[in-house]
Amino acid sequence: MSSSLGSSASASASSAAATSDVIIQMFQWSWESVGAECTNFIGPAGYGYVQVSPAQEAYSGDEWWTDYQSVSYTIKNKHGDRDEFQSMVETCHAAGVKVVADIVINHMCGFDSGTGTAGDTFTHYSYVDYDSSDFHYCGTTDDAIEDWSNAWQIRNCQLENLADLNTTSDKVRSTLAGHLDDLVDLGVDGFRIDAAKHILPSDIEAILAEMSGSVSYITQESEYSTGGSGVYPSEYISIGQVNAFEFAYYMRSAFFYDGLSAFESVESLGWNLESQYANTFIANHDTERDEDTLYYGDASYTIAHVLMMAHPYGTPTVLSSYSFTDINAGPPNNGNGTCSGNGGSGDWLCQHRYMAIANMVPWRAAVGSESMVNWQMGTSGQIAFGRGSTGFVAINNASSDWSSTFTTSLAEGTYCDVISGASTNGTCTGTSISVGGDGSFTASVPAISAIAIYTGATV
Repeated sequence: MSSSLGSSASASASSAAATSDVIIQMFQWSWESVGAECTNFIGPAGYGYVQVSPAQEAYSGDEWWTDYQSVSYTIKNKHGDRDEFQSMVETCHAAGVKVVADIVINHMCGFDSGTGTAGDTFTHYSYVDYDSSDFHYCGTTDDAIEDWSNAWQIRNCQLENLADLNTTSDKVRSTLAGHLDDLVDLGVDGFRIDAAKHILPSDIEAILAEMSGSVSYITQESEYSTGGSGVYPSEYISIGQVNAFEFAYYMRSAFFYDGLSAFESVESLGWNLESQYANTFIANHDTERDEDTLYYGDASYTIAHVLMMAHPYGTPTVLSSYSFTDINAGPPNNGNGTCSGNGGSGDWLCQHRYMAIANMVPWRAAVGSESMVNWQMGTSGQIAFGRGSTGFVAINNASSDWSSTFTTSLAEGTYCDVISGASTNGTCTGTSISVGGDGSFTASVPAISAIAIYTGATV
């Protein structure tokens, strides 16, 4: 990636006029380091939410996926204890950032026996809160999902030997509701429901209804399961938003092979997930390891984020993670996330600090719900569009510069390209772009890069 796209943006330079709806998935960050980053950068940059790793007691291990191997609902794991979690939430709130907790309510740990991060021991189907009567047994070999086109198996059999909770049980529902209320009492504002696809929507609704507290935002992990009577994301929209896996998969195809023309009307692609229900992302912790989506090593990774954040479709989540060669590797530096220099520090990538990504946060907040206007194309990998009379973006996924005269609905004036720099006190550290009285401007968009201007960053 080019230096302008990958370089670190200073929080003060973001000039966020309003808090955005953009979520950062702070993957594997400790609670203490999340709180510090909320204060130092995330809040001043205008991000709306941080999504943190699961908080409950999990299987003891360094691998990232042990977070999803629940042992009990004690708030203590490798990311910190209960007091540190609450302090993180309060610190982020003080910085104007809401907190989304990743919750594991489909299953318990899949190992035969072991010890959890809070010191509790377990055997398969016997945990602090549950005994063998509290789980699904579906009758297949090892009670495993065998037919991924069969909705009943997807929701009643085991995923990778994880003990599948019987979420139709009153006891299980009550226990889970108590765990979620505990998180609400600690101040969380939203939930990301892990493995929601493996739970009946009516069971999720019943668990949430049993809570005494509530949250303002919910997103759910549920991707398409095609064929037969499989599971579909649209079944979950009465609960909240759904992780838009098909959007992420298409992003990879678009930037690698298909071109960007379909983004003129993204909802025509047949995903059956309207914008208000779609939680979009370029990559999450699972997909980048499976190479199903773009990942941090791809040249187009950053400009794909620019397109996602500029586009009116969905609510975007930015993955902030770490480099890896082993797909099972846990966080570097014992989970103490640090950012400096070119976004990250050491193995931490800090994608949320990349200038092209961070500076799109106030851009997106400024355009709000304004419609897409002034669609223009060069080659199949070159698109430009505006959002009402507030913002305009041009994205060049080609290997050569794109020089063109662009038509906008912006007022006449000189604007700062927030991809190459920042606007601070009426000065621009990047490229200045002059829009004429007819709303047009002439510019050259660098290869595998973008330009973005808006009324909140003028010279």
